[in-house]
Amino acid sequence: MDDGVTGTHVSANRDAFGRVRSIAGSSDDRPVLMLNLNSYSEAAGFPDGEAYTSYMGHLDHAVAAAGGRVLWRSPTLDVVIGCEHDAYDEILAVWYPSHAAFVALPEADGADAMFERRRVCVEHATILSLPGDRDPLRPV
Repeated sequence: MDDGVTGTHVSANRDAFGRVRSIAGSSDDRPVLMLNLNSYSEAAGFPDGEAYTSYMGHLDHAVAAAGGRVLWRSPTLDVVIGCEHDAYDEILAVWYPSHAAFVALPEADGADAMFERRRVCVEHATILSLPGDRDPLRPV
């Protein structure tokens, strides 16, 4: 299983992932929105390269198999406030019906192929956990 917990720039924060796992195993489990900030390798060929498009196809399949769905994805234009290391190529909003569904993603149908392509394509990633029980496009 590849849960991404290894301590690199594409790996889970062990403490935060532990909190997600705790919620997943509790009566407080609820929908979650994972905001993925991705920087892609040259090998990915973002946005039209074969490696990137294959990764996105496998990601869509594996997320759906885990019960989630990609709500939207968008390329980024510029870092308006921040440093050059804050730059990302793309942002994806991925909704899961529960923390348990997110935690189960590595066992979902097609996840092995998705993680294999992720290793080729994603150079740096940040995933932020957001409440998934409200409309992500509606202001608070």
